[in-house]
Amino acid sequence: MRLGLRTLRGGLAAVLITVALPAALVGATTVASPAIAQSASSIVVEGNRRVEADTIRSYFRPGSGGRIDSGSINDALRALYETGLFQDVRINQAGGRLVVTVIENPVISRVIFEGNRKMKDEQLASEVQSKPRGSLSRPLVQSDTQRITEIYRRQGRYDVSVVPQIIEQPNNRVDLIFEVNEGGKTGVKSIEFVGNKAVSDYRLRDVIKTRETNLLSFLGSGDVYDPDRVEADRDLIRRYYLKNGYADIQVVAALTEYDPQRRGFLVTFQIEEGRQYRVGSIDIQSNIRGLDPNAFRSFLRLGVGSVYNGEAIEKSVEEITVEAARRGYAFATVRPRGERNFENGTVSIVLVLEEGPRVYVERINVRGNTRTKDYVIRREFDIAEGDAYNRALIDRAERRLKNLDYFKTVKILTEPGSSADRVVIVVDLEEKSTGDFSVSGGYSTSDGFLAEVSVSERNLLGTGLYAKAGVQYGERTRGYNVSVVEPFLFGYRIAGGIDIFQRQQLPSSYVSYETTTIGGSARLGFALREDLSMQVRYSLYRQEVGIDPTLQNCNNNVNNASLGFNPTPSYVLNPTNGLPVGFDSAAYLAATSGLGCYADGEASLPIKIELANGAVWTSSVGYTLAYNTLDNNKDPTSGLLAEFRQDIAGLGGDVKYLRSAVDARFYFPVISDVVGVLRGQGGHIMGLGGGDLRMLDHFQMGPNLVRGFAPVGIGPRDITLGTAQDALGGTMYWGASVELQMPFWFLPKEAGLKGAIYADAGSLWDYKGPETFPSTLESITVAQNGMQVRASVGAGIIWQSPFGPLRFDYAIPVAKGPNDRTQEFRFGGGTSF
Repeated sequence: MRLGLRTLRGGLAAVLITVALPAALVGATTVASPAIAQSASSIVVEGNRRVEADTIRSYFRPGSGGRIDSGSINDALRALYETGLFQDVRINQAGGRLVVTVIENPVISRVIFEGNRKMKDEQLASEVQSKPRGSLSRPLVQSDTQRITEIYRRQGRYDVSVVPQIIEQPNNRVDLIFEVNEGGKTGVKSIEFVGNKAVSDYRLRDVIKTRETNLLSFLGSGDVYDPDRVEADRDLIRRYYLKNGYADIQVVAALTEYDPQRRGFLVTFQIEEGRQYRVGSIDIQSNIRGLDPNAFRSFLRLGVGSVYNGEAIEKSVEEITVEAARRGYAFATVRPRGERNFENGTVSIVLVLEEGPRVYVERINVRGNTRTKDYVIRREFDIAEGDAYNRALIDRAERRLKNLDYFKTVKILTEPGSSADRVVIVVDLEEKSTGDFSVSGGYSTSDGFLAEVSVSERNLLGTGLYAKAGVQYGERTRGYNVSVVEPFLFGYRIAGGIDIFQRQQLPSSYVSYETTTIGGSARLGFALREDLSMQVRYSLYRQEVGIDPTLQNCNNNVNNASLGFNPTPSYVLNPTNGLPVGFDSAAYLAATSGLGCYADGEASLPIKIELANGAVWTSSVGYTLAYNTLDNNKDPTSGLLAEFRQDIAGLGGDVKYLRSAVDARFYFPVISDVVGVLRGQGGHIMGLGGGDLRMLDHFQMGPNLVRGFAPVGIGPRDITLGTAQDALGGTMYWGASVELQMPFWFLPKEAGLKGAIYADAGSLWDYKGPETFPSTLESITVAQNGMQVRASVGAGIIWQSPFGPLRFDYAIPVAKGPNDRTQEFRFGGGTSF
């Protein structure tokens, strides 16, 4: 903001700000030297307006003998300046008295910020110590100037300049103005690694958070130089090496240098890797009477012969500590010891259970949470005030708070309590925005163009609730969904969620019908242990089928008399062909063939049955078991993700079935920067209660099982008309895939591009829906109902783009059925912004 009139700017302001305190002290002390042996009662104060004279006199403290000597005067002079209330203080002797003449600092009327576009006035005002209605202190103004400069530099703006200006106003008041020239962002121009031999630069760039500046950097802030982030990257590199067996790893330094020519920073990490170790032996010892070490072996995350893993040791220590506390040993601690065998390249690990010091938690102080409720933070601790102090549980709480993604920084410190056996836990937090408004768009070869608008909040009203509402609209898919999740249901670590949804799938070249599904679900999720979780759910939804009238069987529009058959209340079936006596099937076909009822593309009879039945309600309960050891959920390079799902329909509703499915993916490094992926999946569904399964409840497979095939392009199909009509689905399927993912080494890491080659195989079979329809005297012919292997080979491009993950695949089927439908090229992806 700008002021219209300014007075006494420039040189006067500079002189006022640069007044040197030492010079004032020297001058005043010289004058005051003769004033030795004065008493406090003989001090005369002049020039004060706001500060009481007695307050000023109180700074003059008599020395030995009750007299004020030169040392006392110097101490008082320095203390008066340090109050920040005075611009000048002079001490003289006159008529046997000590005369203290002061010039009070002006009062700040307003603190104004100009030129700040990237930061709001409120943000800067909260950081500076100079406040309206406070006294103007020039040293404090200089400190505030440095503080503002530091704030901008932490945002990557190292070209920032801040100039304070003081504008005098009547009645000894001033306006304090900070003129800010923000400058441009100072990026990281290069990131180099020195000393790494076993791990490539490409892989390490994945590990750290700092990024090099590139053409797409404007979409993020990872390329902005931040010294705190660089220091955190050192720890990320160290932990990565420890996790992969390099017990001697040292990240010696993270050197940063500003290059004026490139107008950016050059960051270099110096690494000493050491060698990779394997576990030679692992044992648990107990120095606590009554605590059997063998009872804790199931909590070990490492085995003999496996690669040494520092992270797995930390988790083993944590889980053993928690288990010991559950058994009544609240003060038990676990100390890992390792002995290296340099010749064999192994580490012998011993986890020692010991009785720790008897220290209790006196208080848990939470600071910095301006929005998040205290209880949301405290519930992440497995200990409370008054419990035994346990460092492993504190570390777990810190990790949980960071995983909430509510805070920029989380630091948990300890301070001494009121006694030697008490400790105060201090939780320092810095909150960040947790709400998202996103407009998403994408395209896939199966669903066409798709747009979504959604609003979500991860920490609703600071209570930890997750809420999301979204609307989708596309060429073939439309709908909406609303979700609310409470991560701590009834005070327990159980996530409870409610979903309401509506989805409409329109006809396409893959299916001749549309489905409209509306309903809701309730779910509970909880962790059985850190890598194993379970979710139970209940779903209730209504599904309705729609068919274009031109694709419906129109025999109801044909006069039965023209077919040579007049039904009676009780007609007799011909035992030879199962048709009513007097029914002329030739006449029936002749009459209907000209009506377009059996034209190519007509909906299959099972779909028409669904149409006739009207809306169908499904009421089901189910659960999912998930095992996850991935090193990174977004871009994994090692670990296993396996899920087993099972749903039972029939608790009310119109359908009854038992459906089971399993999906497992295993990631492993092949050679440097090349990741292998093995995937296996399978499923089975069976009807309950003796009835047929609906066609819509069968599994439908395509590129989700074997790439190179169209959606619903695999498995049993209706060929009643001699040509392939709608896919009918199957009750059983299996699939297997092997894939190699590798970077394009000739492209910069920040491009986010990887290539993939793969081979898929799988099958879908055993349709068990209705095939004959006595009420309409029709039946269908089902092809490919047996287990037949489909296979393909292909290549793809994976792009972790700023617009979201994108994938392009080109697959060639090498084994297929005669009625399958193929789709060699497939593309899918989307974005949120």
